[in-house]
Amino acid sequence: MNTKYGPLGRLGRYTATHFKLVVIAWVVVAVAFGIFAPRVETALSGAGWEATGSESVAARQAIDKNFNGLSSSALMVVVHSNEATITDPAFKAAIAKSSKILAADPNVTKVVAPQPGMSISRDGHTAVIQAGAGADSNTMVRSADDLKQSLDAAEAGGVTVSLTGASGMWSDFNEANRSAMMKSELISWPVTLIILLFAFGSLVAAGLPLMLTILGLVASAGSLYLGTQVLDISIWAMNFALMFALALGIDYALFIVMRFRGALFGSELTPEDAVAETMDTAGKAVLFSGITVLISLTAVMLVPSPAFRSMALGIMVSVAFILAATLTLLPAVLGKLGPRVDKLALPWVHSGEHRSARFAAWAERLWKRPLAYGAVALAILVALTIPVFALQTGMPSIKVVPVDDGSRIGYAQVQDAFGPGAPGALQIITSQNDAAAAGALAKSDPGVAAVMAPMSGGSDKALIQVIPANDPSDKAVGATVDRLRDALPAGSMVGGAVAENHDLESLLSAKTPIVIGVIMVLGFILLLVALQAPIIAAVGVLISLLATGAAFGAAKLIFQDGIGSGLLGFESQGFLDAWGPVFFFAMIFAISMDYTVFLLSSAKEHWDHSHDAHEAMVGGLAHSGRVIFAAAGVMVAVFFTFALSGPLPPKEMGIILGVAVLLDAFLVRLVLLPVILRLLGKWAWWLPSPLRKVLPDVRFGH
Repeated sequence: MNTKYGPLGRLGRYTATHFKLVVIAWVVVAVAFGIFAPRVETALSGAGWEATGSESVAARQAIDKNFNGLSSSALMVVVHSNEATITDPAFKAAIAKSSKILAADPNVTKVVAPQPGMSISRDGHTAVIQAGAGADSNTMVRSADDLKQSLDAAEAGGVTVSLTGASGMWSDFNEANRSAMMKSELISWPVTLIILLFAFGSLVAAGLPLMLTILGLVASAGSLYLGTQVLDISIWAMNFALMFALALGIDYALFIVMRFRGALFGSELTPEDAVAETMDTAGKAVLFSGITVLISLTAVMLVPSPAFRSMALGIMVSVAFILAATLTLLPAVLGKLGPRVDKLALPWVHSGEHRSARFAAWAERLWKRPLAYGAVALAILVALTIPVFALQTGMPSIKVVPVDDGSRIGYAQVQDAFGPGAPGALQIITSQNDAAAAGALAKSDPGVAAVMAPMSGGSDKALIQVIPANDPSDKAVGATVDRLRDALPAGSMVGGAVAENHDLESLLSAKTPIVIGVIMVLGFILLLVALQAPIIAAVGVLISLLATGAAFGAAKLIFQDGIGSGLLGFESQGFLDAWGPVFFFAMIFAISMDYTVFLLSSAKEHWDHSHDAHEAMVGGLAHSGRVIFAAAGVMVAVFFTFALSGPLPPKEMGIILGVAVLLDAFLVRLVLLPVILRLLGKWAWWLPSPLRKVLPDVRFGH
């Protein structure tokens, strides 16, 4: 058939007619990266939650250099007994054995024994051993991983030994998080397959998204491992890569496969030409959607923090592989399968159902009563958004660690023995000449409970340990850090794990509006190029804020107020983790733009053919509604499985993303956006002459 296709259509036809070549190329990619994939989990870093270039990071580096690594990355071992005291043989033996184990670790520079008045409690039931960090924060978390079991052997005679501090906490959290992710994956895969089977109606077709997902995950894992040889990449990068590979693999495959079935069974096209037509239409929408996702995540790179940048990088890598496989491997497989794509179909499935009669009827209902349906959807979204104005954020507290883990047990023991602020000691590094003045200023601060005697170090430096009066997660400690920085002699620095959290939280507060603004502007530009219609492009971007606001409003009620905490199995911190707004906004916006592109590209295709506003709205929803509905159903199921187990941050991630997708797909894309298309009429597709001259000619039809 001599039909003229665009670049993507020609690419699709090429892959469909060169099946073996495409498959061999992807097998090579899978094997090349798959060799490294099993090693990724042990290579990824466990820390990196810091503000690059901040005072607290500079203080940590100076302390590591001049004070034998006794910085925030140092290991803290708590020896405790309810019965025995520091003078008892069993207690002494536990301290000696723990110290020996710590000293044997190659990443430990110095072991500091418990000191009276500093690290031995007044009642003698609790003592703290410190081990200096001889490597960076990520390596010290790995050391904590290795030391936990060894230190268990030091326990005897009712004396417990617990590894805590920032490195110990991240070690325990990452382990709990890894276990939770494994459980969630085991639940999500069968649930996903069942939903896909109903969405596609055929076991063969339902397997195609899983093929893309597995391939994307293997390639992503291998590439992330290779990336760790050059830079530190957070373990969270793999978690998010998994979620996005699964979510987008399903989204893209649904859109492509359903369009292919409609093209193949609804006409006399050959499988190769059906693939070409599919890629010229649905393939173009997938490409724009993928670029939107990548742009949204690129904006997160504006946050200068290793953890944030590597998490965004991990997702971008997985999206790039999924997108590449969707545009090359999937059309090749579809061309090879041809009519067999409907093999092992459910009894009620009809081949070639591209236009959904049910969604066409729903669109007609919206067309007749747009204000009634639009008002209800808008009222629900606004009502859920209102709580967001009282949303509080903070850096993760010890409550994100399971109650039975050593770092949380040790944390509680230190608080009981030395006061609420003891686990989050601030570290002032100053000159020896200014040490006395700095200590006096710290003692006079209302937020300080105790100030230790200055320690002398190299290069005429002095280190002063300051115990805050409040729990490390209390906002008052951040205010104490700011006051000390304003009052201390010039050249002094305030560090410590709490100061690092405070600096990162301040950075996030400053960068979040910028990131959100960049994402929205770039999203608008991309939609403008794709749709050639500035009004509906702006609307598509702006109403994405509604679902996002509603999702964070629900997050405020659940995670800040604790509504449903018993049912979900978590202890409320009284706030949402500070990294949530910027990172989840980027993720929610990326997913919501997925559905926007699917709906509006289909509507634009109908508008280009008919120039009839009714046909554009009804036809667009009839042809994309089922895909959006099915894809959202799978995503919600996948995201909510991550809320069922494990520590608090994965629950936040699962609930917020799940609620956002639920609201965005079912209220925004399937109600509010079609209603706006109805109300705007032909003006939705208006393109001013000046823009017509500068925009590339993009059409969602062959």
